[in-house]
Amino acid sequence: MTQKQKNIAVIGSGFSGLACASFLAREGHTVTVFEKNSQIGGRARVLREKGYVFDMGPSWYWMPEVFERYFGQFNKKPSDYYLLTQLDPAFTMKFSEKEEFLIPASVREIYELFDREEENGAEKLKKFMKEAETKYELSFKNFIYKPSLSILEFSKPKYFQQAIKLDLFNTFHKHIRKFFKSKRLIQLMEFPILFLGGSPKNIPGLYSLMNFSALHQGTWYPNGGFTKIVYGMQSLATELGVEFRVEEPVHKIQVTNRKATAIHTSKGEYSFDVVVCSSDYAHSETLLDEAYRNYSPKYWDKKVFSPSCLIFYLGVNKTINSFQHHNLYFDESLDLHSDEIYKHPKWPGKPLFYVCCPSKTDPGVAPKGHENLFVLMPLAAGLEDTEELRERYFGLLMERLEKLTGEEIRSHIDYKKSYCLNDFKADYNSFKGNAYGLANTLSQTAFLKPSLVNKKVKNLFYTGQLTVPGPGVPPALISGEIVSKQIKKYLNKYESKI
Repeated sequence: MTQKQKNIAVIGSGFSGLACASFLAREGHTVTVFEKNSQIGGRARVLREKGYVFDMGPSWYWMPEVFERYFGQFNKKPSDYYLLTQLDPAFTMKFSEKEEFLIPASVREIYELFDREEENGAEKLKKFMKEAETKYELSFKNFIYKPSLSILEFSKPKYFQQAIKLDLFNTFHKHIRKFFKSKRLIQLMEFPILFLGGSPKNIPGLYSLMNFSALHQGTWYPNGGFTKIVYGMQSLATELGVEFRVEEPVHKIQVTNRKATAIHTSKGEYSFDVVVCSSDYAHSETLLDEAYRNYSPKYWDKKVFSPSCLIFYLGVNKTINSFQHHNLYFDESLDLHSDEIYKHPKWPGKPLFYVCCPSKTDPGVAPKGHENLFVLMPLAAGLEDTEELRERYFGLLMERLEKLTGEEIRSHIDYKKSYCLNDFKADYNSFKGNAYGLANTLSQTAFLKPSLVNKKVKNLFYTGQLTVPGPGVPPALISGEIVSKQIKKYLNKYESKI
């Protein structure tokens, strides 16, 4: 049966909202996206100051086939909207002033690095990667595109057998130590877990699939920055007829007879047949009267959230020779920093941190002879955030960075902006100021995540990093697609009763 055209609202314009809006518009629906900020893109906004162009959010381009699949469903390619450069080295890990790993783009050279670091390192890595590739393929084939509305979706015997292969019931911490003994190799393999919002000790071994993507598929950079992906998705959505309304926050979702019938914004009231919340899930629920919410405040308080972070966007008026595009500083303990995020939340004593220097790849993001720096320190969500604390940690991070690079940086900074928990709350209505969503622990995986459907309001749906499949840009694209399919099923069911 052909669906009748419906009016659909999408609240929030992050990657999941943009993806969902485009899929719905392709079905012939009238789609309006409401964005509280002045820019489209959610956390993937751009900051332009003094000739610098800063990506304010995501900076790692992994799982390229997810982007290809997304655009391919509209008979497009990523290259229709942005060009990719493979980074070589993909990234660097700094352990001290004199110790570092430069992670090459070549898989052969990665094997050579492992052999230099540990006896039979290459053979161990090959075995590890074979398992990781199996997890990657099984996850994408049978699990990651499921709506995870019920355990029954996973009740077939083959899924249980595959769950064992996926290493769901073992921690990543234990899994990685079955293969490697070198502390530095273990740190190299554990660092992608930080992007899943968890500690290696509470993230399932399943997520070695991240290592497969990072080391086998490579690390890429969209020329011009992540904002180019946003512009591409917005351009596609506009071509499909999606309307964007920026600087128009939504204050209320009106419900009548268990259906969302309208939304109230800062500029008026609009009637809709379906509403999609791609804004922060916990915040989206506050737009409803309490009787229509899926979850209580206690539910959210008990969830394990990913870290927030302290970020400094820095413009530096000289070239810094020791930087690569991506730079990870592991001169302190990952276990200690993880404990200060998850076990005993507090501002860290000896934090790890990350520096992105996109001007090494893309001269257009900084004035000539200058560097564009994005300095990030993971931090527990829900902590106190003050200017005094930000400045104290700025001094701490810069002192260590200057020591590790052997270069004076602070005296050459000609632009500086900090961003932390209070900003995540103010700009994205982020619960406790978290940066990445829910941690991907076993108890928060698949059908154990917050549901993408409202259980009390028939035509209200949720997409994004707090529902399935989880945090990160590729999962956000997938989340938008999953929700669009659920809306199609709902409308088919609804239309059949008319």
